[in-house]
Amino acid sequence: MDFRFYLSLFLRRVHWFLIVAILGSAAGILLARILPTVYVAQATLVVESEQIPDNLAASTVQTQATEQLQIIQQRILTRDTLVDMAHRLHVYDAPADQTSGRAPKQLEADALVADMRKRISIITTGGTVPRGPAQATLVSVAFEAPRPDLAASVANDVVTLILKTDVEMRTGSARQTLDFFQQEVARLEKDLSERGSAILKFKSDSKDTLPDSLQFRRVQMVTAQTQLQQLLQAETDLSDHRAKQVRIHDSVNSANTTPQAQLSPEAQQLRTLRDQLSVQQAVLSPDNPKVKLLQAQVDTLAKVVDSQTSAGQLDAQGKTMSAYDVELADIDAQIARVEAQKAQISDAIKAMQVAIDATPANANTLDAMQRDFDNVQAQYNQAIANKARAETGDTIEAMSKGQRISVIEQAVAPTDPTRPNRRVIMVAGVGGGIGMGLALVALIELLHTGIRRPIQLTNKLGISVFATLPYLKSPGEIRWRRLRLGLILLGILAAIGAALWAVDTYYMPLDLLMDQVIKRFSLLALPSPPQLA
Repeated sequence: MDFRFYLSLFLRRVHWFLIVAILGSAAGILLARILPTVYVAQATLVVESEQIPDNLAASTVQTQATEQLQIIQQRILTRDTLVDMAHRLHVYDAPADQTSGRAPKQLEADALVADMRKRISIITTGGTVPRGPAQATLVSVAFEAPRPDLAASVANDVVTLILKTDVEMRTGSARQTLDFFQQEVARLEKDLSERGSAILKFKSDSKDTLPDSLQFRRVQMVTAQTQLQQLLQAETDLSDHRAKQVRIHDSVNSANTTPQAQLSPEAQQLRTLRDQLSVQQAVLSPDNPKVKLLQAQVDTLAKVVDSQTSAGQLDAQGKTMSAYDVELADIDAQIARVEAQKAQISDAIKAMQVAIDATPANANTLDAMQRDFDNVQAQYNQAIANKARAETGDTIEAMSKGQRISVIEQAVAPTDPTRPNRRVIMVAGVGGGIGMGLALVALIELLHTGIRRPIQLTNKLGISVFATLPYLKSPGEIRWRRLRLGLILLGILAAIGAALWAVDTYYMPLDLLMDQVIKRFSLLALPSPPQLA
């Protein structure tokens, strides 16, 4: 390899190398100077297990630690929370620019929320591993800021929000569970009372047709039927006895020798007194003492005659009844009583038969109502047990004896910035400029297809070279070459100046544009949005 030849080519294009190397180095140095300083403050949290064993008293909040942390992170990174945090902690407040005298432009809400989400880092490690031993769940909370005190204050504020949100979520979940079971117990208690009242009303309305008294009613019905048969037999016997007495009386006395009933002495005297009273009332006034005396005697004898009639000694007309008539009257009275008892027992038998026929349907209805009552009773008992567990869980969460997040290490203001590494950026800028300069020189020479060495003549034309003479440039060519390079450089500088003037005039002032570029570089340098590991 002819190093001298390649060195001559490099020296011929050294101006292009220098331009690119200087521009790259300047860009690296400028970038290292203008990139903002970033401080990262970090706090460490740990998820502690329940303080009370589950076999003694379990909390009603059964959310896994990873899921709980994901929910907390989503709640903290909401738009309203981040905007409030930025304004409350003055994250984007800065002194006015000393050169322009203008206050820094405030970020809009969308840009503010996006920037805050990129700055906040919440990383979870450990926890339950599917194929391995369980590890402690650790949470790392970090925040990036241009000032160390701001980074520490925001990181600690995020930690406070995590602890507060965790307590609110767990106590709120336990309270909601308790409220649900309290409402469920009240609902089931009301339902149970209504169903019990319905069963009681149904039993009260159907007390004669309930299945529990069916056997008793059947025994009553058999007894009533037996009594009815006995009454029928008694009625038959009485009827036969009466007929027998009539036959005996008819055989002893003929139809024309029937004795004429005679009035009793009291009845005859009562008739006489009534006749005398009628005669006296026709002649005398009602207030006459004689009329009053007769009236008193009539009333006294009437009571005597009535008592004799009720004793069966006289008939309705006051005539004395014979032994035959008294016996027939007694038999007729017994038959009448038997018939009345028959009617009463028959009605009772019909009513019992109706009740017995209605018992199966009522039994099915009562069984259905009882099944519903038992189902509600079982639900009520289960709700009572769940309510007791919910009360225990609510007490556990209120006393912070369940799973909780505690702080291992608070965030402190860092003494050294995390980035940028200005020395590395400068070295990378210089190295990149040199590399791009060498690449540009190599590209220019590769694109040049002319013959430069004798060996190229031999390879391309197949001729032998006896001697070579260098090309000697005249002073005019040298001046023209230098002038051309100067014009090119001046043109480049003029184009750059014109572009900057156009941007400053028609698009945006250069100072504001520089601020946005710096901010864009700082955002690009930040990590991706935080995710739970």
